[in-house]
Amino acid sequence: MDEVKEDMEVAGDKYRSILNEEAKSTQWRHGGPPIFDKVNKLFEEGRTKEWPKGSIEETVQNAVKSWEMELSHKTSLNDFKTINPEKFKLIVNGRKDLSGEETLQLGSYNALLKNSLPKEFQYYRADEETFKSSHDAFRSAFPRGFAWEVISVFSGPPVVAYKFRHWGYFEGPFQGHAPTGEMVEFYGIGIMKVDEFMRAEDVEIYYDPAELFAGLLKGPVLNAIAETQQNKSADTSSSHHCPFSE
Repeated sequence: MDEVKEDMEVAGDKYRSILNEEAKSTQWRHGGPPIFDKVNKLFEEGRTKEWPKGSIEETVQNAVKSWEMELSHKTSLNDFKTINPEKFKLIVNGRKDLSGEETLQLGSYNALLKNSLPKEFQYYRADEETFKSSHDAFRSAFPRGFAWEVISVFSGPPVVAYKFRHWGYFEGPFQGHAPTGEMVEFYGIGIMKVDEFMRAEDVEIYYDPAELFAGLLKGPVLNAIAETQQNKSADTSSSHHCPFSE
């Protein structure tokens, strides 16, 4: 979760240093550069690792945070600094790769949550969601943001392999399910091929979406809650009727 700076002055960020280098001509999806104060606070309070400055772990962690920032907040690949637009491919759980333009159009959530299950078994139907609707759904579910950290790095450039953790607190409704207030988290593996400028060319992500949705679908269905409350209200109202007035 992040905010947007209302004026066009570029906001700095200690985990996404490229925000300090943005041009005034950068095309922002929401009219201005984002501010990550809320999710940075969640990250700092909940991270399990604090990597030394300049370490490969910190470098990879900040690179992925910066890539996600660009994917969520920029509208033109020409403004991206974290990927090689001509070569970039995203592969999630072994599915068909997506180009940079396809990933940008879908949005990070839809790109990561697409699946080939029959529709009746899909707990999230990425094909029916837009960029905006998908981001709105997860911003609603995680008002404090959805933090991300590197757990370990197995190999350095040019092919970087790492383990990551993603977490947030389910404090807002998600697609008809009431919030539980509990932490929702999942782990995964990333493999990222980078060029000499540390720009991503190939990104492969492997994780189990069920880890995420097990927490998000745990909350009771809101319609059922409303119906129960309505029935209770009707029962209470009926119990107060005078039997002689009927």
